[in-house]
Amino acid sequence: MVFRNISMACAAALVIMSPTSRASADAGDFVAGAVVGVVGSALVRNSQRKQTRTVTRSTRNYNSAARAENRQIQTSLNYFGFPAGTPDGVMGRNSRAAVSTYQAHMGYAATGQLTQFEKDFLLTSYNRALAGGAATNQLIATNPQGSRGLLLQYRDQQAAGGSVLAVAPAVTPAAPATTTVVVAPQVQPAPTPAPAGVATLVATPAQPGAALPSFFGSATETTSLTSHCNQISLLTSSNGGFATQATMTDANFALNEQFCLARTYAVSQGEDLISKVQGFTPEQIAAQCKGFGATLSTLAASVSQKPRAAVSQDVSSFVQTSGMAPAQLAGTSKICLSVGYRTDDMNVAIGSALLLSVLGEAPYGELLGHHLAQGIGAAKRPDLAKDWYESALSTVESGVTPVFAPGQPERTALLRKATLNLGAAATTATAPQVQPVSALPTFKVEN
Repeated sequence: MVFRNISMACAAALVIMSPTSRASADAGDFVAGAVVGVVGSALVRNSQRKQTRTVTRSTRNYNSAARAENRQIQTSLNYFGFPAGTPDGVMGRNSRAAVSTYQAHMGYAATGQLTQFEKDFLLTSYNRALAGGAATNQLIATNPQGSRGLLLQYRDQQAAGGSVLAVAPAVTPAAPATTTVVVAPQVQPAPTPAPAGVATLVATPAQPGAALPSFFGSATETTSLTSHCNQISLLTSSNGGFATQATMTDANFALNEQFCLARTYAVSQGEDLISKVQGFTPEQIAAQCKGFGATLSTLAASVSQKPRAAVSQDVSSFVQTSGMAPAQLAGTSKICLSVGYRTDDMNVAIGSALLLSVLGEAPYGELLGHHLAQGIGAAKRPDLAKDWYESALSTVESGVTPVFAPGQPERTALLRKATLNLGAAATTATAPQVQPVSALPTFKVEN
């Protein structure tokens, strides 16, 4: 539940447990039973009574829906030969291992946490296979990899422009009409205008992107990062896996691959923290993070206008006037970074990455380099991007554990090579002053 008028001295004394194994400097930042502060007190005050009465029921409904979806995921994994165990709706060790195996088979990053695209592809492929009936069984029987090979066929057909849901007409000439009736109602092709609900997942000019020009100016692109990473994932799969330092032929594409990989890790880390938050549903947390992003909008805008050193100085001033302990602010930023990427709200994502980059976690600066290099959520400024990359990479090279893909030590050398020809940093116009935060509501987190 929401705690009113909580003492900041008590809040500052509590910290939240880190979702990943980090450098020893981070070990004391997060422990069980922390209180994570989130900007947006007005949102909380206006809905405190309603949340107090409904939070238990909302959490129960969310958990029920999540478990139902998890059972579908487990059933689909089992069908395609990735043993997830009994479909009980609990994503335990076996299920996470099955997810990692599925991701590796498809050429995705084997994180054990499904991205939205990876999950949608798995579930729709399962529905497609069931709709195919005997024709699907014939395909599996003739494929050297069995049901796993069927996934690769579906992937290649999608990459070539085919529908994930349509059963191949060449297999059974009489099947297309029946297949359309069974499968099409589940996911419809995106018509114009888009059906209700789609715009909340994939940005359109009327959704998150529409607000960005007021922050960044006409030079800012409104590309959906979710859609962008889905396309990159397909190309990576078609190429047989991620580019390495030895195989890289297109530096920009390699940076895009690593951008989307870092995004996946950021979402996973934040979701682990969200699971420890007491008294709020994920939807309520997302609403709070939206207010958090609005508070940071001026700082987010300055990334496209000022060099890294000047932006970092402004962010440091914000931290000092926030009235919040650095560990609390870092925990909040990790949660909201995840929410920003999951909801395609670049204002939230960039603002959160900025805070983390100056709160002793410089490797998060890599994200800012990616945003500036690709022009997603910020004006395309490769000259400014290079300094953010340099700060993040030099920190990792000094011995700090990487934030993203810590099990891939060669990744730093790849990023070095890919960023070698980016433009030099340049100083541009300054951004308006950031106003201090007057109040900070809190979330209670349990281990």
